[in-house]
Amino acid sequence: MKLNFLQDRKIPLAWLLLTRQPLRLLVAIAGICFAGILMFMQLGFRDGLFDASVTVHKLFDADLVLVSPRSMSSISMSGFPRRRLVQAMAHKDVIGTTPVNWNFLLWRNPQTLSTRAILALGFEPGSPLLIDPNFGEKAQSLKNSGRVLFDDLSRQEFGPVSEWFSEGRIVETEVAGKRVRVAGLVSLGPSFGADGNLITSRETFLKLLPSTPPGSIEIGLVRLSAEADHAKVLRSLSASLPNDVKVLTRQEFIDFEKNYWRTSTSIGFIFTLGAAMGFVVGCVIVYQILYSDVSDHLAEYATLMAMGYRLRTLFGVVAREGIFLAVLGYVPAYLSGQALYALVRSSTKLPVAMDPQRTFLVFFLILFMCMASASVAMRRLVDADPADIF
Repeated sequence: MKLNFLQDRKIPLAWLLLTRQPLRLLVAIAGICFAGILMFMQLGFRDGLFDASVTVHKLFDADLVLVSPRSMSSISMSGFPRRRLVQAMAHKDVIGTTPVNWNFLLWRNPQTLSTRAILALGFEPGSPLLIDPNFGEKAQSLKNSGRVLFDDLSRQEFGPVSEWFSEGRIVETEVAGKRVRVAGLVSLGPSFGADGNLITSRETFLKLLPSTPPGSIEIGLVRLSAEADHAKVLRSLSASLPNDVKVLTRQEFIDFEKNYWRTSTSIGFIFTLGAAMGFVVGCVIVYQILYSDVSDHLAEYATLMAMGYRLRTLFGVVAREGIFLAVLGYVPAYLSGQALYALVRSSTKLPVAMDPQRTFLVFFLILFMCMASASVAMRRLVDADPADIF
C-alpha cells in the first residue's frame, strides 16, 4: 500500500530541498534577480524611449492634426501651406485651428556659451496650443518680439535657465545667433529626438529662422466641437483637402512618431534582444541550479519511487522548486528595477517608469523561465531507478 506521508503531513519537501544549501539558493536568487533586472531595464528603456519620443505630442490641444505626407518624424518635419487650416475651418464641426512651426535651432548656454540643438515651436500666442490650463496666461508674454518660454525639464546642458529665472534674474541668450529673452517657464520634458524645448510666437520663430516661408507650417492643430464624430470629420477633411497634407487623429499623430522609432530605427530590436538575452541567461542559471539539486538528491527521489510514489508526484516537487525560485528572484528584481528607474529619470529626464503591463510581463517571463528550466531538469528524475542507485 502506497504511503502518503508527504501529503498527509504536509511536508514542504520542495522548500526543504531548496533551503538545504543556503549558499546555492542565494546564488540562484541572485541569478534570477540579475535576469529580471536586465529584462526590466531593457524593456523599460525601450518603452521609455518610445514614450519620450511623443512627450510634446501628448500635450497638444487638438482633436485632429495636419502634417505633410513628406514628414517622417519629429526630427524630420516638412512644411505645408498654412491655408490648409483655413480650408479646414470651412467644415461645420471644426471650431478652431492653430498653426505651428516646428524645427531645431541652436541654443547658446547662457553660462558656458556652448551651443546645443533645441526644439523650437512657433505659434500664434492668442491660439490654444497645450492642454495645460495655465499655458494661455504664460503665452501672452510671447506677444513681445524676441520672447521665448523655456522648458524647465530640459537637460542641464542648456544651462541653469530655470534656476536663474526662478531667482528673478533676467535670462537672455542666443538662439540661432539671435538674441532672445526667457519670458517664462513651461514643463514639457525632453524627448528621444530633442533634449530640450522652447516655445515662441510665429513672429519670433520666423525671425530666428528666416529661411522658413511665412505661409508654411509643419503642424496644424484642429479642434472639433464636442458632439463631432472625429472619424467622420477626419474622412471628410481627408477627401476635401489637397494631397499635400495628411489628416491624423491625435492618437494617430502619437503613433506616427512611435512607429518611426519602432520600425525605422534599430532601437526596438536592440532592447528587445537585450531582454531576450536576459531571459536566456536566467534559464541557464535556473536549469543549472535545479539540475544540480535533482542530481544531489537522486537517491532520495529513488527512495520515494521505491516507496510507491509516482514520477508525476516527484515532478511536482521540482515544479514547486521552480515556482519558489521565481517568486524569490522576482521580488528583489522588481525592487531593484524601481530604484534604477528612479535613477534613470533623475539623470536623463526620460519617462522610464514601472507600469502594470511590464510588471506582469517580467513576472510571467521569470515564472516561465523557472518552470521551463524545471521541466528540463525533471528529465534527470527518469534516471532515478532504485535498482541502479541502490
